[in-house]
Amino acid sequence: MQHEKNVTLILDDGSRFQGKSFGYDKSVAGEVVFNTAMMGYPESLTDPSYVGQIMVLTYPLVGNYGVPSREEAPNGLSRFMESDRIHPEAIVVSDYSYEYSHWNAQCSLAEWLKEEKVVGVTGIDTRALTKLLREKGSMKGKIILEGDEDIPFVDPNLENLVARVSCPEVITYGEGEGKKRVVLIDCGVKDNIIRCLLNRGVAVIRVPWDYDFSTIDYDGLFISNGPGDPNMCETTVSHIRKALEGTKPICGICMGNQLLAKAGGAKIFKLKYGHRSHNQPVRQIGTNRCFITSQNHGFAVDNGTLGADWEPLFVNMNDGTNEGIRHRSKPFFSAQFHPEACSGPVDTEFLFDDFVKLL
Repeated sequence: MQHEKNVTLILDDGSRFQGKSFGYDKSVAGEVVFNTAMMGYPESLTDPSYVGQIMVLTYPLVGNYGVPSREEAPNGLSRFMESDRIHPEAIVVSDYSYEYSHWNAQCSLAEWLKEEKVVGVTGIDTRALTKLLREKGSMKGKIILEGDEDIPFVDPNLENLVARVSCPEVITYGEGEGKKRVVLIDCGVKDNIIRCLLNRGVAVIRVPWDYDFSTIDYDGLFISNGPGDPNMCETTVSHIRKALEGTKPICGICMGNQLLAKAGGAKIFKLKYGHRSHNQPVRQIGTNRCFITSQNHGFAVDNGTLGADWEPLFVNMNDGTNEGIRHRSKPFFSAQFHPEACSGPVDTEFLFDDFVKLL
C-alpha cells in the first residue's frame, strides 16, 4: 500500500487539480507545459530545455520501465541520459506505475525523483489539464503539498535560463590530429547532440553561452538547444552575428534556430502552448519531403521578419510555424526540431551529415 501525500496543482487562472505526490515532497512553482510523447521520460527529464517548467505527460501510464543507469562514458557524457541531472521543477502524470521492468533499469522513477529532490504528481486528469492548456496556452502554475504554506507563482521566462544550464567553462571532446574542429555554443545542450557530432569524426569545443569564440581556431559553428526566451541571449546573438560575416559553416538546433534567425535580423514570438512531443510533422520547403520530428520549445521564428538573405527551410504542418532557416548563399542553416531525437524519431539525423560535409 502506497501512502503518498495529497497535493494540489493550481494554475494562474484559478483552476485546481488534486493529486498525490510520488516524488520528492515539497511545494514548487513554474510554467506548466505538456508533452505528448508516449515514452522517453528519462531523456525529457534530463533535457535542459525543461528547466523551470512543470512538465505534464499526456501519455497516461508513466514509470513502467523505470530509470536507466546514470553512468558516464569515458568522455564525460551520460550513456543513457541527456545531461547529468533532472531539470524540470516537477513531472505530472495520470497514472504512475509503481512496478517497473526493463533490461536497463536500475531504479524506479519515484526513487530517482526523490534522490534529486524533484516533485512527482500522479492521479491528475492530464487529459482535462492538457485541453485547458491548449485552449488558454501555457500558464504559470504551482504544486502545493498538503500542510505547506502557499507559494507565489513564478514565470521562468523572465529569467535568463540559458545562463543557468550552460557549461561554466570550455570543454573539449575528441581532439585529434587532422580532425575538423566544431565550436558548440552550449545554451543547454543535450548530450546526444555532442554524441552525434563525435560519431562523425569531428572534435567538439563546447563553450559557455556568452563566450567569445572568435578567439578559437575552428572549422564550423554549432548552436545548441536551450530553455526559455531567446531574447535573453543578446550576448550570444552578437557573437553569432560576427560569425555571419564569414563563410565558415553554421548549424543550429531548436533555440539555435532562433538565435541564428535573430542574428540574421528576424524576430521571435512565444507560441501559445509550444511544441513538445515526438510526433510533430514537418515539411521541407520546396519539396514534398515530410518528417515526424521530436521537439521541445515554446518560442518560434517569425517568417515574415526574415531578411532578404534568408529563407525558411522547414515548416510545421500542424500550425504553419517556422521549423528551420537557411542562408541563400552561405553555408548557414538550422532546424527548430531535434534531429538527434533522443528520445524520438531518428530520420532527420542526416542534418548532422549535411553540416559535417560542409566543414
